[in-house]
Amino acid sequence: MNAPVNMCLAGKGQDDKRAKVRRCEEAVVTVGYLCVMNQELWTYEPDIRRAWTPPAWLYTDQEVWRWMAADVFGTSWQYVADSQDVLLPGMCRPHTMNEGIAPEPVVAVRGADDVVRVLSNVCTHRAAVVVDAPCRAKELRCRYHGRRFGLDGRFVAMPSFGDVEGFPTAADDLAALEVGQWGGMVMAAVKPTVPFTAWIDGLDERLRHLPWAAMAPDTTRNRDYVVRANWALYVENYLEGFHIPFVHPGLNDVLNATDYDTILLPHGVLQIGVARGNEGVFELPTGHPDSGKAVAAWYYWLFPNIMVNVYRWGLSVNIVEPMAIDRTRVRYRTYVWDANELGQGAGADLDRVEREDGDIVESVQRGLRGSIYWRGRYSPSKETGTHHFHGLLHRALSHRLR
Repeated sequence: MNAPVNMCLAGKGQDDKRAKVRRCEEAVVTVGYLCVMNQELWTYEPDIRRAWTPPAWLYTDQEVWRWMAADVFGTSWQYVADSQDVLLPGMCRPHTMNEGIAPEPVVAVRGADDVVRVLSNVCTHRAAVVVDAPCRAKELRCRYHGRRFGLDGRFVAMPSFGDVEGFPTAADDLAALEVGQWGGMVMAAVKPTVPFTAWIDGLDERLRHLPWAAMAPDTTRNRDYVVRANWALYVENYLEGFHIPFVHPGLNDVLNATDYDTILLPHGVLQIGVARGNEGVFELPTGHPDSGKAVAAWYYWLFPNIMVNVYRWGLSVNIVEPMAIDRTRVRYRTYVWDANELGQGAGADLDRVEREDGDIVESVQRGLRGSIYWRGRYSPSKETGTHHFHGLLHRALSHRLR
């Protein structure tokens, strides 16, 4: 973290607020802290050997949930569509980004100029959704009052508006979001805090030798899971292999937990799963950063909620979507480049692994509902990824509240 941060969210009344401010000012801490209502402080200590995990209210307090909507999901890169969904000019794919926490209706469009754009899907006249279903069109037309837009989002025409002064203006165009593409996915952000290239920095270093040209979506393997727990608990669980021997007996037979490696990235985490044997192991080119290791999988997490799992057969992408403070939808999207490798190694039984993860994360959510647990400590050798996530999350919340 950078400079210390002193943040106090307003209490239910001025007296409560003043009392909470006094309490914050009296706290002696050397790093940033967050005060919420009458709860304990959240301190983030960069040295994991001295650090404590966040307090329970981070996962249960509605005030914090609202700030996460604005400061975490409202400013981050999110999945919108597969590249195949907008493969040809005129193809349109509607999507609601951050549906459960910070909903933003958008539409991915490939224009006549062959450029993929992500546009606001909200008509600039009276806010109706413009594109309701995937389609192919020469222009976009709102079915409410007939306002028309080009595939680049620019206003084209509107019935009965001939007498309107100062019309049209740029405000009548559909707003264009910032767009990035990687691994067959179209990503977008409304107000990104980091450029797309910086956000994905580190992904290509180990993956550029893989057969990307042969990769194709496999919709038959797509799955959606609902986990009755806070989204951050699901992320925390993903970011450490500590639990594998205890929660995933099948996966533990494949991966060697003692050789599990975690690398911290500026905006994410890479975990390297090393195989116990030779099944499903990557053939690495000379000079590869992981040469000499029996790599069974690379697990990439990108802040806050995108997980890219790389196996011999292709990619499994987890899109973690908060639906409520204690409910999360996880969308699994599958991309295959070698179907002959399916069913082998670390990526052989993802459905079972997901269900095991969901079960243990729901157990944590139930534990947090009680009044006794406050917070815990980290394993310096096993939980560096989770600790790094908490640092990024703390910084994201601090951005607006400092």
